[in-house]
Amino acid sequence: MAMAMQRRANVRLPPEVNRVLYIRNLPYKITGEEMYDIFGKYGAIRQIRVGNTPETKGTAFVVYEDIFDAKNACDHLSGFNVCNRYLVVLYYQATKAFKKLDAEKKLDELEKMKAKYGLNTPEHN
Repeated sequence: MAMAMQRRANVRLPPEVNRVLYIRNLPYKITGEEMYDIFGKYGAIRQIRVGNTPETKGTAFVVYEDIFDAKNACDHLSGFNVCNRYLVVLYYQATKAFKKLDAEKKLDELEKMKAKYGLNTPEHN
């Protein structure tokens, strides 16, 4: 066990690797318990969030206690078949998740500034 911990200390992981996994292409009827059965085999899990709105159905977030467990799960479960659906397992990247939201917000701010200063430029097609 000490040897495994020492080996882990010497490993450099890519920058995108983190403890939070984003899973897509899940069956809509999958439960949290089934998620724990599938993902719990790779290490201690802190939290699982399964999407339940029309926009988030078929997706989930799995947060592991240890980054190496998350990497192991991602490596082994990408492409794993669950109810005839192949899972897409990715590392969660906050910068990508909020990029679209930020762009929409900036467009709104730009339109407000144009209206405030009377800058109505013709649209280019």
